[in-house]
Amino acid sequence: MRRPILSFLLLLPLVAQAAPYGASTAPAQGYGVLIVSRERLEVASPCDIGLYLHDQLAARLYQGQSVAFNLPPGDVPLRLALIGPGNCAPGIVQADNQPVRLQAGQVRKFRIALDDKGFQLIPAPLDR
Repeated sequence: MRRPILSFLLLLPLVAQAAPYGASTAPAQGYGVLIVSRERLEVASPCDIGLYLHDQLAARLYQGQSVAFNLPPGDVPLRLALIGPGNCAPGIVQADNQPVRLQAGQVRKFRIALDDKGFQLIPAPLDR
């Protein structure tokens, strides 16, 4: 009789520290959605545009194409560059990163534009 009671008393603190079923020990983090589009008339180039997230090629954008990413909240370093063979081959100079800030649950859309500094991301309305 003593042994089951003693075992129960020894296990009681462990059961009290256990998280309830289905409870998460870490706070849940949401994701933000980043949409990048290449409009047909905005960048008139036959070359593909590479979209780099954290200096890793994440997408190849052709004319009229768009891409969406689910990303954790925070600053996302993003870079755009021409990719492909021949005249599309990238030069020695690497484009600068453009930081994009995302919050959990936020949807942000950008379009690619070309100016004298190179490719830029310009905020775009979500309804298009």
